[in-house]
Amino acid sequence: MSEVDLLITGGMIVTACDSYPGDLAIKDGKIMMIGQHLNLPAKKTMSADGKYVLPGGVDVHTHLEMPFGGTVSSDDFASGTIAAAFGGTTTIVDFAIQGKGQTLAEAADIWHRKAEGKAVIDYGLHLAVTDATEDVLTEMASMIAQGYTSYKLFMTYDGLRVNDDVFLKALLQAKDHGGLISVHAENYYIIDYLVKEFLAEGKNEPKYHALSRPPLAEGEATGRAIKLAKLVEAPLYIVHLSCQEALDEVIRAREAGFPIMAETCPQYLLLSEDNYNEPDFQGAKYVMSPPLRPKENQAVLWNGLAQGEILTVATDHCPFNFVGQKDMGRDFFGRIPNGAPGIEMRLALLYSFGVGQGRMSLQQFVATTSTNPAKIFGLYPEKGTIAVGSDADVVIFDPNLERNINKGILHENVDYTPYEGFLVKGFPVTTVAKGKIITDHGQFLGQLGNGSFVKRKSPMLL
Repeated sequence: MSEVDLLITGGMIVTACDSYPGDLAIKDGKIMMIGQHLNLPAKKTMSADGKYVLPGGVDVHTHLEMPFGGTVSSDDFASGTIAAAFGGTTTIVDFAIQGKGQTLAEAADIWHRKAEGKAVIDYGLHLAVTDATEDVLTEMASMIAQGYTSYKLFMTYDGLRVNDDVFLKALLQAKDHGGLISVHAENYYIIDYLVKEFLAEGKNEPKYHALSRPPLAEGEATGRAIKLAKLVEAPLYIVHLSCQEALDEVIRAREAGFPIMAETCPQYLLLSEDNYNEPDFQGAKYVMSPPLRPKENQAVLWNGLAQGEILTVATDHCPFNFVGQKDMGRDFFGRIPNGAPGIEMRLALLYSFGVGQGRMSLQQFVATTSTNPAKIFGLYPEKGTIAVGSDADVVIFDPNLERNINKGILHENVDYTPYEGFLVKGFPVTTVAKGKIITDHGQFLGQLGNGSFVKRKSPMLL
């Protein structure tokens, strides 16, 4: 047999449905063979003794170099994908935001230029439809055929939100042509009313960001979006679900047999609205939408993951520096750029506080961070699993490695982490993307531009 490029030996291979001891042989960017005690000539051999061998993480919610609120998110496709790789993520799906008067193809081209020569791992693009003319809605069909199979609609934010009429038309277009609509579900009018009330009362601190976007606003919009999807029998994906009120709507729809799928994020599982009370404007670090919720929602979301009611964990990574960006809103919470970093710590946090604390199984951990997002967004089986013929996107994960999270150990281009001081047990030590070692024990071995755009297939409905 000819020499393989990489042989990973002695690990415990873990997929969404199984775990078993085995070796992986990798050649030409693909998994060529899986077996035990493989005795093959290899250009490089790595031992995974005492460690898990996982499919590379798939993060389907990132915002790299995204304009928002008069500034731009601080990670570009270089720093953002490097941080992702150190965290065990080998594929991202970022959001190309359509500008006023732009076609969807023009929006996609702008994001391709941002990624060109920078991405170190593979990436896909969701297209966020914000100027939904009839021509743009018609264009969805041709863009789906080109591998842009998912579309995001906002129910809030001036300049981004769409009305229910457009939402309905987009659902139909996606359904008819093999695409999927995802939705940021918050009630614009509730938020607008409360923001104006707080502003008039001189309530400007970061905590009023959360109070102006109550769980009721998310629950109502989630229910309304689901009802529109039900009306035309279209699938729907709810992004960054954060609270009981929204999850109840998802559960009700799924129990009735509708293909309504939801993601949550580590921040909603591990942080709470109490963080907004941190002194000296530090609460601004946690201004995101939806906001952090009362602590009792954490158990609800963990249970949703365990029961398969929430199918994916993404990051909504949208970093803004505390100094120079977040502090734009020091006098009014409405001017604080919405978003927080998280692309690097997703796997470590979910393993440590999920698997490590008995809240989810090892297989559920793999399913929610890799396999389910790959299936839902048309990347499977090339991504999201360890199987012969799949892309050699592999993470060697040490379940016993303890790390104290602080900004100094991370690679995100931002001046803080919301998880400062968290102690995790379980950490990725080596990341392989398309057969190439990208990171290994704290060293970056990848190359800018080696990540490719991935054309995606139609969704698998879970």
